[in-house]
Amino acid sequence: MGERRHESESTFSNDSKGHGRVGLLLGAARAIFAAMATWKNRIEGNLRNIRDTIASVCLRCGRQSREVSLVAVTKSAPLEAIKAAVEAGLTALGESRVQQLTERAEQVTAWLQEKGNQGQPPKVCWHMVGHLQRNKVKAILDSVEVIHSVDSLRLAEEISTRAERCGRTIDVLVQVNCSQEPQKSGCAVGAAMHLAELVCSLSNLHLIGLMAMGPLAGGPEAARPAFARMRELFEEMRHEKIGGADFRHLSMGMSQDYPVAIEEGATILRIGSALFE
Repeated sequence: MGERRHESESTFSNDSKGHGRVGLLLGAARAIFAAMATWKNRIEGNLRNIRDTIASVCLRCGRQSREVSLVAVTKSAPLEAIKAAVEAGLTALGESRVQQLTERAEQVTAWLQEKGNQGQPPKVCWHMVGHLQRNKVKAILDSVEVIHSVDSLRLAEEISTRAERCGRTIDVLVQVNCSQEPQKSGCAVGAAMHLAELVCSLSNLHLIGLMAMGPLAGGPEAARPAFARMRELFEEMRHEKIGGADFRHLSMGMSQDYPVAIEEGATILRIGSALFE
């Protein structure tokens, strides 16, 4: 009797542990679904506001809203928020740091592969939007499709050399320090056209436009002079047929100043906090 009771108690204990583990797993699954639902609602609401603003500004300045695309800058956003953004149709994702880009790209790829078992998953395109050092180029080439921050010939040559070894051609933009702030990356306005011509001569790079950042201080209107100068430079380069027909993008405008950037001709907006906060 004692042995049977002991055996029965052991079985009950094991069953309890099993039920406990199942309960924990179910609880974790519910928490994940709840987080996804929360982020889904937040992202969809923020995205709706951003697109309404884009449409309103474009109407005011005589542009078509389809001329303006979004890169969702994931930066400090949690993975569940990034998933929600992709689910909402934002498949152009941007990062400003190499390590974070490679980690996020790996996580999102794994998630999309899981989704592939349930149907055709969306294709995500990663953009490197931050300062890039030459010794970090190799690390991102497996993940990135567009590099916004080419600011020197040496960096352009490194990207082209690495891309050739991978059998790839990379879309790039020349970053210009149009606000002339010493703490910012980007080539000088006066050197931008020459750098763009040199980038075009590199066989594994595809120059598609220019990138700039407005000043962070002073409010949205403080960015207007820099963005206006970028538009002038962009038009000068197009007049000189630098980059050919594919040279058609102005990547400028972030969460704090994107309406002004649209008014000054931006075609790519790099939006982070307005989307994820």
